[in-house]
Amino acid sequence: MIETDSRIFERYVGIDYSGARSARNGLPGLRVYRAEADAAAVEIRPISGKYHSRCGVHDWLLDVLAEATPTLVGIDHSFSFPLAYFEQHGLERNWDAFLEDFQRHWPTADEDVTVESVRRGQFGNGAARGGSARARRVCEISARAKSVFHFDVPGSVAKSTHAGLPWLLRLRQHFGPSLHFWPFDGWEIASGRSAVLEAYPALYSAAFPREGRSIDQHDAYSIAAWLARADASGELQAALAPVFPPSLAKVVEVEGWILGVPGLDRRAAGLREPRSRMPARRLR
Repeated sequence: MIETDSRIFERYVGIDYSGARSARNGLPGLRVYRAEADAAAVEIRPISGKYHSRCGVHDWLLDVLAEATPTLVGIDHSFSFPLAYFEQHGLERNWDAFLEDFQRHWPTADEDVTVESVRRGQFGNGAARGGSARARRVCEISARAKSVFHFDVPGSVAKSTHAGLPWLLRLRQHFGPSLHFWPFDGWEIASGRSAVLEAYPALYSAAFPREGRSIDQHDAYSIAAWLARADASGELQAALAPVFPPSLAKVVEVEGWILGVPGLDRRAAGLREPRSRMPARRLR
């Protein structure tokens, strides 16, 4: 009997994000790797300049995702906020509405706008869309990751998230329903479609030797390499279908999920903030 390839995708992209400076500045912490089928992940260098900018990565993704090759993109920043944020600001529990509302208050994809300039009140209205540094999504508690509102501390991805969310909205607006954003468009990704999801390098990087890469390079490499390996082994299919009790599933549909964090059983559904000190994520 002839065996068939069970892969869901044909190409895998890992992006280690950075929320530094403005959208058009080259950033040494912003790295992109791509893997195809059984080929090793390779770094994608910018067309011009030494480092990628957030705008440049967005434009590159427009070209890559327009191709017919089913591609899975993993990005290292949070895709949504804790349910408490939606309740605090009276927001509709809808991801598209969340992104649009966030962009109006945090216009960090606009030229010359930085996360810090919004925080200082020079642009947008970030003060009207903030949250407690103690508020975390269910997946962040489970993965022992910091809050999306925890700025200015080692291990924070708050700046990356506040800089990256408007670019997700732009991708969403450009591709419409042809591009799947997991899990907000559903846990199952249709065959032949490309998809974008939230990745967390700490879950994958230890499985691959550094081989001279910087920390940022290795994080992006690890995302792409793990996605490719997991798709070939069938592990990706399981990771894309975490199981939750019904009450928790409704929360996760709003907050999103990090690929590779296991689902939670009924006993774990009563998850509480741990009292012990959490391992830090790197400063972005």
